Formats: sequence, C-alpha cells, structure tokens
Amino acid sequence: MNRILITGGAGNIGSAIVEKLITKAENYVVIVDDLSTGFLSKLPKIQNERWEFIKADVNDFKEIAPIMMSHKFDYVFHFAAVVGVARTQENPVKVLRDIDGIRNILDLSKNTSVKRVFFSSSSEVYGEPVVLPQHEETTPLNSRVPYAVVKNVGESFCKSYYQEYKLNYTIFRFFNTYGPSQSTDFVVARFLAAALKNEDITIYGDGMQTRTFTYVDDTVDTCLNCLYNNQQVNDVINIGNDQLCTILELAQLIISLTKSSSKIIHLPPLKEGDMTRRQPDNAKMREILGRPLVTLEDGLQKMISSSHFLSSIGLQ
Repeated sequence: MNRILITGGAGNIGSAIVEKLITKAENYVVIVDDLSTGFLSKLPKIQNERWEFIKADVNDFKEIAPIMMSHKFDYVFHFAAVVGVARTQENPVKVLRDIDGIRNILDLSKNTSVKRVFFSSSSEVYGEPVVLPQHEETTPLNSRVPYAVVKNVGESFCKSYYQEYKLNYTIFRFFNTYGPSQSTDFVVARFLAAALKNEDITIYGDGMQTRTFTYVDDTVDTCLNCLYNNQQVNDVINIGNDQLCTILELAQLIISLTKSSSKIIHLPPLKEGDMTRRQPDNAKMREILGRPLVTLEDGLQKMISSSHFLSSIGLQ
C-alpha cells in the first residue's frame, strides 16, 4: 500500500492527481487543504475507502505534524500555496508564509521516512526570460515577485534536504495548466466563463503576452509517470505545453469556439507579475509522457463540454 499525502489537494492540479491516484487499489491518499483557495467541490467524486480529507494549514506546524506523524506517508505531493496573480500581488506577506509550510513538510518528511517529496514550483521562477524556450538547467531564475521567490526558496530547500538528509525530491515547474476544475482566478477558466455568459472578456495590456497552455491530463499523467516509473528523482522538470499563444489569441479562440457575443476589453497592464513571454523547454516532459500533448483547441472543447466546469460557473 502506498500512503500518499497531497497538500493543496482541493485545488486544480492537486485534485486531478488525487482522482487518478485513487483509481489504483494500491494507493491510499490523504488530502490536506485549508480551503483558502481550494474547494470541497473538487474533492473526489469517487466514493471509496482509498482517500480521506483533512482540513488543515500546512504552514502551521501544530496542524500538519499530527497528520504526518500518524500516517507515516510513503510519498508527499506538496502543492499547497497561495495562487493566482492578483491574489499573490495583493497578499505578499501571506505568500511568504508559504515558506513555513515548505519547511514543515520537509522536516516532517525526513523524520517520518518519506521516500520522496514532489514539490510544486512554477514557471514564475524564470521571471522575464532572456531566452526561449526556458530550459531547466540553463535558464536563469530571475523573478523577484514574492510568489516566485517563495517557489525558488522551496526548490533550494528540496535540494538542501537531499544534500544533508538524503530526502529524495522531484521539482515540478508548472506552466499554465487548465482543465474542468480550474477556478476563474485563472485566465482560461475566466475567459471561458465570460464567453459562455456573453460577458466582456478583459485583458491586461495589449494582450500580446505569450503563454503556453497545458491540459490537466497531460500535467497529471507526467507527474504520475514520475512517481510510478521512478523518474526525475532529485531533478527538476518543466511541466507545460510548448505551443505559444498570445492572451489576445486565446480570447479570440474562446469566443470563436463558444460562438459568444463577448467583447474584448483592454485594461491597463499590471504593474508586476505579468511576464511578457513564457515557453518551456519540455523535452523531459515529452519523453516521460510518451504521447502527443492535447492541443489547446481540443482542451478548450473538453472544458466547454464538462458538466463539472459548467456547474462551477453557474450554467448547470
């Protein structure tokens, strides 16, 4: 039996990983989330004895310690964090508190014989890129916004705990992942919700910022292949599609696919946190995934036809 902890398991990526893990009889999953950005509605729809949910704040040692000490986990996916560009910009001190959670998870993992910690980092650590695509080993990490600093610190913690205590890790640098469980704090879900309701779609700046968008199934399958096949041990991997799309093109594609009457409204650019370019070197991901990635159009169609997504935005 694999005993697995997922912190932030009521969030977009965490909940999708839980759903896949509990389909296997050999896995038992404990979901920990303080529900500050996660939702109970994202907990598994499958009712079986392979998972449980505990509301707790990983940044508070007194809350997370009893959970980890009593369960003796084999693997930990540490995905709990303050997320969302606007939220992280408006709450920089709260973002910095996530360093406490990283340290708590790693301290407790080394003391309870956890085999490997999977840490949710972010493309934000690259900051404004000097070269594209952004490669795990050769691209400088130069972002100074609090969210990116915390992720960079978390990566350093993982590497240091391996060096000193031999606690194995895998660092996932997530680029934009979208899917039916994504909240409207994020661009794909926000644009889709507006389009399906024929409301204005608002874009910061001219919309020429380039992004790549990864369907959640590609993200989850890559992460779980790393677990099941013992890959990327004590290493860093970009998790993201490498097909570029501007924010304006995304809005236009969504309006077209939904046959919406929404208008695109341009707002002033954000002062910080809205990098002009992002594109991963995803050679490692492609090798691990072993199949083509879902195209943006196909992924958007999956969301449009998802009763879960439609229900979450009040259309079902």
